[in-house]
Amino acid sequence: MADHLEFGKKGEEIAVEYLKKKGYKILETNWRFGKNEIDIVAKDSAGKYIVVVEVKSRHSNYGGEPETAVTRDKQRALIRAANAYLRTRNLQDEIRFDIIAILITKEGEKINHIEDAFYPTL
Repeated sequence: MADHLEFGKKGEEIAVEYLKKKGYKILETNWRFGKNEIDIVAKDSAGKYIVVVEVKSRHSNYGGEPETAVTRDKQRALIRAANAYLRTRNLQDEIRFDIIAILITKEGEKINHIEDAFYPTL
């Protein structure tokens, strides 16, 4: 596997563990619908939302914070995938879109969990 793919996978694993510690129930990882992918699908700790999580990992924030990589096009793709997920699972739950930005450096890991990062009205 290419180094950048392994690094991205490591970031997703860190995000899964972080969410579990916060009481989230992980429903899916790397769920695909066509060419769209959801990194993590989870149920929030209160059981109120299906949470679609986009994970962005970086070695530094030199080019900007990791979450800035979630462009409008990426948001639209996540919304399409989330709608497909709800349809294929026959779910009526409320949905929320979060971003987990992870900086992995020699000094350690810094996690920024942005709840309600964007809304499906785009």
